[in-house]
Amino acid sequence: MRTPLLPRTLTAGIGIALAAIAFAQAARGTRTETPRAVRPMAATTQLTTADPVYRASATSPFTAGCDGVPADGTLYVNSEVEPYVAVDPTNANHVVAVWQQDRWSSGGARGLMSATSNDGGKTWQRTPLPFSRCAGGNATIGGNYARTSDPWVSIGPSGIVHTISISFEGNNSAVLASRSLDGGQSWSRPSTLILDGASFFNDKEAITADPKDANYVYAVWDRLPSGGGGPAMFARSINGGQSWQLAKKIYDPGVASQTIGNEIVVLPSGVLVDLFTQLNPDGSAEARVVRSSDKGTTWSASFKVADLLPVGAVDPENGTGVRDGAALPQAAVGPYGGIYVVWADGRFSGGVRDGIALSRSGNGGQTWTAPVQINGDPNAEAFEPSVHVRSDGTVSVSYFDFRNNTTAATLPTIVWLARSRDAITWHEAAVAGPFDLAAAPNAGGLFVGDYQGLSSMGNVFEPFFVRSNGSNTANRTDAFSAPAVSFAAMVETLRRAIGITAREAAPYTMTPAFRQRVAATLAKVVERREVQWRDAIRRREGKPPQR
Repeated sequence: MRTPLLPRTLTAGIGIALAAIAFAQAARGTRTETPRAVRPMAATTQLTTADPVYRASATSPFTAGCDGVPADGTLYVNSEVEPYVAVDPTNANHVVAVWQQDRWSSGGARGLMSATSNDGGKTWQRTPLPFSRCAGGNATIGGNYARTSDPWVSIGPSGIVHTISISFEGNNSAVLASRSLDGGQSWSRPSTLILDGASFFNDKEAITADPKDANYVYAVWDRLPSGGGGPAMFARSINGGQSWQLAKKIYDPGVASQTIGNEIVVLPSGVLVDLFTQLNPDGSAEARVVRSSDKGTTWSASFKVADLLPVGAVDPENGTGVRDGAALPQAAVGPYGGIYVVWADGRFSGGVRDGIALSRSGNGGQTWTAPVQINGDPNAEAFEPSVHVRSDGTVSVSYFDFRNNTTAATLPTIVWLARSRDAITWHEAAVAGPFDLAAAPNAGGLFVGDYQGLSSMGNVFEPFFVRSNGSNTANRTDAFSAPAVSFAAMVETLRRAIGITAREAAPYTMTPAFRQRVAATLAKVVERREVQWRDAIRRREGKPPQR
């Protein structure tokens, strides 16, 4: 059994939840990628949070050399990054989470882990996912790869748990899926949805169980040819994940552009909506969607959500970059069919810093509202949002920010949870922190994942996230759940309280400096994610890897 990480006291009323601009701000520095030593956390304001935080991860189960290949980069043993979470629609106390275990600085991890809770996220049992050799994969059952990445999990209406990975080694990359019939305690042999050699790299996949039909499961990802381009790929199962139909292209942006971050949500009508980022050759990006009204057999033309203008999070004092999932929007669907998309965006500050942007659609993704800023402190860098809509229509967004950063010695970071019943007025509270993000693994920037998890158990939102462990370099990060029980009990108080109003961007000009920051941030999104593939191509050409 895991006990709460820190002693917590119940907030007195709603005041702490509405403290939007309570911390001093620091000047913004220049952009570099210079790593720094891990130092003890300096004295900072310890936030009072309403609910306990429970550790889901533990010591790595993987042994030295389990991947069977020479080391390439820095291995952060015992580190957990990039979590995701799903709640069982048949049992709200049954929660399944996944994450990368033992991250490499040069891309991917030794394995993926799953964790199952049967008490609403308080205690957890962990099981490796058979997508790599370290986690039990081999030539006989599948999963015979050195590294894996991008875990995702979804639970169907019958309680079957589905998970997916990108697995890779040398010139080969594959999308693998597995399912569990016992709630996440054990996993099936991996199904290979696609396997490519040196001419393609498969990346950034997601899996979605149809919420009404247990037979249908959907997977999407981007497939990057070595000659350029990157269409959105789709595969589906029509027998609950026992087998998968052949993968196919569902959107092609052309040879000069690519998609990334594909994610399917299912409307109450059964329509599938695939959200993705389109990266363009002029250094711009936009969020777009395509729709299917026949469970993925055919797909519409694309609809634009918004331009994406991230400038990327950096340490305000020394400019160290944060690998923050910039330009990777997240989506959620409400009970009445509204779609909500969130991402980090610099338009609200004229390109000075990122805030949390939200756009919504009331007609199935065909048109979208102008982006609004919803993070509580507009003067603090905010990044890596997740979004979820409860069954009563309440929208919630979790994110990180630096509003408590008052010292150059460390990088105090807070996990926030914002809630709204109309996507206009928001109330937020601290979930965890401050923790020192500078202690996180460095994988092309300080890294706790390109995304975090957020779901709900009945009326209780369930953030699932990674945070650092300060100066403990032997165990830099852990994964945590934080069931927001107290806010579920304060519904009437929240309705009466004065909240934070979502803010549209003031008129801004895309100055050359702003445009350059966006282009540089988008370039890093591709560079960081494709390092294994680019290096494999260079090795095939007799050239040394680039780092």
